[in-house]
Amino acid sequence: MITDREKCIAIIDNDCLQKSDAIVLLEGDGLHRFQKAVGLFKEGWANKIIFSGGITDYEYGSYPFNDVLPHILATGIPNEAIIHENKSLNTKEQAIEVIKIAQTHNWKKLILVASHEHQYRAYLTFLRQVLDLNNNIVLFNSPARNLGWFSDSGWGIRFERLELEFERIEKYSSLGHLATYKEVIEYQQWKELQV
Repeated sequence: MITDREKCIAIIDNDCLQKSDAIVLLEGDGLHRFQKAVGLFKEGWANKIIFSGGITDYEYGSYPFNDVLPHILATGIPNEAIIHENKSLNTKEQAIEVIKIAQTHNWKKLILVASHEHQYRAYLTFLRQVLDLNNNIVLFNSPARNLGWFSDSGWGIRFERLELEFERIEKYSSLGHLATYKEVIEYQQWKELQV
């Protein structure tokens, strides 16, 4: 029998996108994520990109906004389309700060961009924040793809990091920082009826 965790993996990996208010580009993984956010912007999925994160840790792949911004601008994205959320130092704080920005702008739909192995925990973290605030923001998943699983990305082999991500999911779930798998399934059902 398929588990709720396996159902959630299928949902997160195969989420359907809708035109949204902003694309949330989570800091991390060096320069591997920004191309996905740029692609979504150019395809017309949203007209704002929020770069979320205030960490600089090159060994871990957390490149600061000032390092990533020139690469985004070089693709033709206008500077005024980019918002930098610079208060957060981890995924939970990213969720808190991005949802605050969405509420300030009265945004209702966000597309979340992380690396494929991080997308599960990122989504569960953002969904926890949305559910706790009961604000009916619709979250969509669009993980960066075409990232090798078995070669070293510079800060680890993604296949090995995937196992660490699920260990973190267990750890942060026990602390109440993440939505449960059951909540993801219920939210997805609600979401499909809303959009």
